[in-house]
Amino acid sequence: MIVGDLLDLDDLHIRLAWGTPELLARPATGISSTDLQDPARYLRPGELVLTGLVWWQPADGSGALRFATALRSAGVAALLAGEGTHGSIPESLVDACRTHGIPLLAVPAGVSFRSVTDRVYLRLWGDLRAGAQDTAAIPGTVRRELAELMHAGTAPAEVLAHAVGRLGVPDCSLATAGGRLVAGPAAPGGRGDLGLPVGPQDGSPFTGWRLRPHARDAAAEPVLQGLAELLAPLAVRAHAEAGGRRRTAGHLLDALAGTTGAAGDGGTGLAEALAACGLPTGTPGGAPLVAVAARIDDAPPAWAAHALAEALHPLDAPYAAGTDGAGRAAAVVAAPAAQVADRLRRARPALQARLGGRRTLRLGVGPAAAAAAGPLRAALVQARYLLDGPSGAIGTAAELDSLAGLLRGIPPEVTAAFHTRLLAPLAAHDRDNGVSLLGTLAAFLDHDGSWARTAETLCIHVNTVHYRIRRIEDLTGRNLARLQDRLDLRAALLCAPAA
Repeated sequence: MIVGDLLDLDDLHIRLAWGTPELLARPATGISSTDLQDPARYLRPGELVLTGLVWWQPADGSGALRFATALRSAGVAALLAGEGTHGSIPESLVDACRTHGIPLLAVPAGVSFRSVTDRVYLRLWGDLRAGAQDTAAIPGTVRRELAELMHAGTAPAEVLAHAVGRLGVPDCSLATAGGRLVAGPAAPGGRGDLGLPVGPQDGSPFTGWRLRPHARDAAAEPVLQGLAELLAPLAVRAHAEAGGRRRTAGHLLDALAGTTGAAGDGGTGLAEALAACGLPTGTPGGAPLVAVAARIDDAPPAWAAHALAEALHPLDAPYAAGTDGAGRAAAVVAAPAAQVADRLRRARPALQARLGGRRTLRLGVGPAAAAAAGPLRAALVQARYLLDGPSGAIGTAAELDSLAGLLRGIPPEVTAAFHTRLLAPLAAHDRDNGVSLLGTLAAFLDHDGSWARTAETLCIHVNTVHYRIRRIEDLTGRNLARLQDRLDLRAALLCAPAA
């Protein structure tokens, strides 16, 4: 697809505001919607950019040039500007696009951005599939019926049921690569990982759709392959919508990180970012907001965002999952923290299974927070701290109620250094002697400094305990009669590297 193809979509009535034949011949690789003043970090080279011009203000004489400069730095293919907000495209934007050599196309008021996005992705998908296996196994009448249903916006479940009934193939389901059911009855046991790819597959183990027949039928395989091809527009639309939601979530996460200026003192920008994600903005009686962090070791950050979206979708609660400008995956959910944690615990085994044994999905759930910059940012920081919980499973804010829980989120290199710095003299003593001072210290602290109970636990005389404790104090330079020194040594014991 090239930029100039947009001018041939008669039903959308897109017009050329500025551009040369050479620029209109640029290839387009995708489309992204934005109304940020500086969207460069969210754009990829070759993309079409769709904007409603909400960011443009007549009094800001340099706003259009700043916006066009950001597009130029991102290497976009063209700009599509909606005329609904201001009635026409500002001349300053035309001049800025001319300065930077960016083709500018006008989208008339009344033309929905979704219809533009759908047409672009369907055209890109058609280009990608050109020359691939065709749908000759599907009768022409059924192809037309399915095309009409999808064009009318019919739900995937109804489209799939109609196709199965008309074609006489085994029962089928549509599911994401992550295992979430999209349409049709759930596949019987043992067939959950089978299926034909439907629509775009981007390499993530949690994205892309699969058509899963519930029974083996060799005679039906050509028909099922053709059906998978015909259902691609449904997956293309879902893929585009999910990408848009992730980008919007990225704006929110950057606002919380303070990298966009959106989380300013007044919180206006944060409220706008929350509203754009469909999340409550702090009105009285609104649902609590819970921050969730995710990481997959040795995997692209986007995979963790995809996994979060798969896990949170069944909650039936508003959420925004994406990655911020630093490549960290996180989500904000309008649901109670306990409910979010429970949902993630139930979803994680299936998601982890998609990764195999080499990678670990780590999740951290922060506390419920108000929809304000300070509390929500603090909740997200806690969620990220909890990523390194026990066994790489799910860390929750409830775990931050003990010294052990607090230490668990500190990098192991730091805790190991702290352990060595305080307890290396005791470890060296124990290697050269038959007496374990480390064991004595642990027992003494476990029994709240009781000489008698320590002696009973270790099966030694209480005078021996006194001798060993004095030796521990000499080697460490700490006084176990002082609470601060006891806490330091207790923390050092808890920081012992895993065996």
